[in-house]
This record gives sequence, structure tokens and C-alpha cells, in this order.
Amino acid sequence: METLNFLMQGFDVATRPTNLLVALFGAFVGTVVGLLPGLGPINGVALLLPLAFALGLPPETALILLAAVYLGCEYGGRISAILLNVPGDAAAVMTTLDGYPLARQGKAGIALSLSAVSSFIGSIIATCGVVLFAPLLAKWAVAFGPAEYFVLMIFAIACLGGMVGDKPVKTLMAALIGLGLATVGVDSTTGVYRFTFGSVSLSDGIQFVIVVIGFFSVSEVLLMLEKTHSGQKAVKASGRLLFNFKEFCLTFWTMVRSALAGFVIGTLPGAGATIASAMTYMSEKRMAGDSGKFGEGDLRGLAAPEAANNASACGSLIPMLTLGVPGSGTTAVMIGALTLYNITPGPLLFEQQPDVVWGLIASLFIGNVILLVMNIPLVGLFSRMLSVPNWVLVPAITAISMVGVYSVHSTTFDLVLMVGLGVFGYLLRKLEFPLSALILGFVLGEMMEDNLRRALSISAGDLGILWGSPITLVLWAMAALMLAMPGLRWWRQRRRVKLSEAQA
Repeated sequence: METLNFLMQGFDVATRPTNLLVALFGAFVGTVVGLLPGLGPINGVALLLPLAFALGLPPETALILLAAVYLGCEYGGRISAILLNVPGDAAAVMTTLDGYPLARQGKAGIALSLSAVSSFIGSIIATCGVVLFAPLLAKWAVAFGPAEYFVLMIFAIACLGGMVGDKPVKTLMAALIGLGLATVGVDSTTGVYRFTFGSVSLSDGIQFVIVVIGFFSVSEVLLMLEKTHSGQKAVKASGRLLFNFKEFCLTFWTMVRSALAGFVIGTLPGAGATIASAMTYMSEKRMAGDSGKFGEGDLRGLAAPEAANNASACGSLIPMLTLGVPGSGTTAVMIGALTLYNITPGPLLFEQQPDVVWGLIASLFIGNVILLVMNIPLVGLFSRMLSVPNWVLVPAITAISMVGVYSVHSTTFDLVLMVGLGVFGYLLRKLEFPLSALILGFVLGEMMEDNLRRALSISAGDLGILWGSPITLVLWAMAALMLAMPGLRWWRQRRRVKLSEAQA
């Protein structure tokens, strides 16, 4: 009952005219930033943070603005992923696997509308979870130390074999390529230059924006140039703009399961929406079995990562508010916003600043409604992008990609590196290597290394810490099961063939 009273207090704050306008503005800006490849929610929140402080907004209004941008970016990232096969950020990588094939089939409107509803359901379920379970889940998240996080990353990579089960070797090789790219740059612990080949431009490592735009955007442009000629359309325009009741029923429980899983993963500091979307996609693909057409335009393969990454975004607010620990890179920026207002996040925040905390939580409900109302009518406008001829679309994608990459360090080296990675990605796609595994390996690589080093430093180099807790043992067992799955599937298929031959 006390929680309900606090939530009503939060709605009183969130529904003030100024805060509603701020939420509307943040949702729109977030959607636009999420639509642009490579920017993502961290950049969106970071861009508006100085503006919020310079305008003298009160802390609760500033947080509502940043939260609306965060949610808007998670919504917007799906648009370029579905229409152009270029994910707006790492969390949208999994959306490309079935979203883009749906667009190629002329179902872009269905994919966009279903992904918007999936995002809405995922966020609403997670926000309810924030209200009900924040203190409990925050205590559970503390049980994850560096060793547990390292094994969690191992499990996430092992899950990649389940995503592309018919190409386990190529999937593993792609993930290893991504892990290798993550090691480029100065070692943060020893200061040693690794794989920079004497180039100062590589001392900071290869930026995520360059990798994702190179492998997805540039390689996609090369494929479009290969398959089309001047004036030809890349994809036929979508007919039906909204999903029907049957399609909603097919994906509803997928949305619910993925939202719950994404919310729990989001409460783990540092785990993030990327891991949540990958794990839920793999889980739904396995549950679908032979009846699913994952990777070819299965609606469940679209709904699962979209519900999961939005739920994870909301779940990541729990460790931020209750522990003062960022649940993701974006919430780390939001913690910076709190410090600008001399507010210290942590257990006492709920008692000392109830207007800030509960106003933020209530604004999540309002922000999601705004985003759903904003996104559904725009489905027709977004889907018309597919009718743009390639001779217009290719230069536009190239220009946006180059601006996004150049904005990182403002060097031409990044542009050359982007083109080089794009050509490499084009070759990998021609050889049927899954680029989603490569990107996920790259994203997880730095986190894996950091957590492994922390774990070994805590244990004075004793490797036993990596399997010394019940959580790590369970995760190792699940990872081993994931790695064994392709072999088990091959054995079962071979056994079925032998049985059918014997019966014949």
C-alpha cells in the first residue's frame, strides 16, 4: 500500500505540464537519435545532459527528460534495423535477424508496428517490476561479482551457437573475430599497446560506431550495389501497415517471456540490453523448434529481442537508483546527471528524494504511452523508405554513416577503417558468416577481459574463483549445454534418418 502511495506521488510529479512536455520532447529526440545508425542511447542522453543542466531544469524534470530519450532510442533503434539492416545500436543487432527479412518480404509495416507494441509491452512489464521488486532484485544483483559476470559473458557467447544452429563453426569463428577486434588498443591495466601496428589512431581501440556501421551499413551498401541498378527499388513497398490479431496472439507470450527475462538481466549491473536480446532470441528459437523460421522473417524472432531490450533498459534503472551502480552505459550518464544536482544515488535516495525517484518511475509509464502513440501512426511514413530507389538510398546511407563515424574522433582514419571493415564484412556475408555473432563478440570482449582481470586480482591469480560459487557453476553448466546443442541436434537428425531408412 505504501508503494502505491509513493507511485501516486510520482504520477503527481510526472503529470505536471512542464514534465509532460519534456517527456514528449525527449521521446521524439530519442526516436530520431535511435533511428540514426551508430549513435544509440548513450550518445542521445549525453547530448541532452548539458542542455538540461544549462536550462536550469529541476532534478526530477532533467531525469524525466533523459529517461524519455533513453526509451526513445530503444524504440528508434529498431527502425533502421528493420528497414535497412543497420542496427541503431548494439541492442538492435538481434532485431535485424528477422526484422530485415520481413521488410524484404514486403511486411515492413507489420514488422514496425509489431516491434513498437513489443517494445511497449516489454517496457511496461519491466516498469511494473521496478515498482514491485526494486529492493529485492537490487540485493540479488549484488551477488554477481567479477567472476560471475565473466562466466555470464561466456554463457552469452555459448548461446550464439543456438542462434545460428546450422552454422555453429562459422558462428563461433565470427564471435572470435569480434573478440579479437575488442583487444585492439592500449591495455587499460598495463598500458601496453596491442595490435595497433604503430598507429596512434588505434590507441583508443576500434570504436563500436565504426564496427557496427562498417560491418552492417557499408557491407549492406555493397550488397545493394551488387544486386540493383539505377532506378530499381531495393525492396517492394509494404502493403498492410499493422499486424492482425492472429499475429499478435502468436507473439504475445513471446513478448511476455522476453520482457521478464530482459528485466531480470537488466538488473545486473553492466549486463545490458545486448545480452538480454541475444539470450531471449536464442531461447525463443529453441522453443519454436522445427516450426520456427527464425532468420527468415519469423515474427517471434522480432518480438523477442524488442521486448527484451526495452525491458532491460528499464531494469537497468534498479541498480542505478538503489545501489548507485550503473546498470548500463546510459544509466552511467544518468548517474552523472544526478551528481550535477548534488544527489547521491543509493538506498537513501528513496527516502531523501522521493519526488525524484518516483517521478522518474511514473514517467516511464507515461513515456512508453507517448512513444507508442507517436510510433504507430508513423509506421506508414517509415515504411515508405523502402520505396526509395537505390540510387537515392545508397548515397543517403553512405552519407549518414560517414557523418556518424567522423563525429567520433573527427579523423579520416576512422572513415578509411570503416570502409575496410565494410569490405571485410561484405566478404563474410558472402561466405554466410553471421555478423550478429561478430558484433556481440566485440561488445562482450571488453567486459569479459575487465571482469576476468578483476576476478583474478581478487583471488591473487587463483583460477578457482571462476567456478567457486553456485552461480558460476550453474552458468558453466548452461554454457556447456549450449555448446553441446549443435552436436546433439546433429545426432538426433542422424538417428531419425537411420530410423526412417530402417522402417522403409
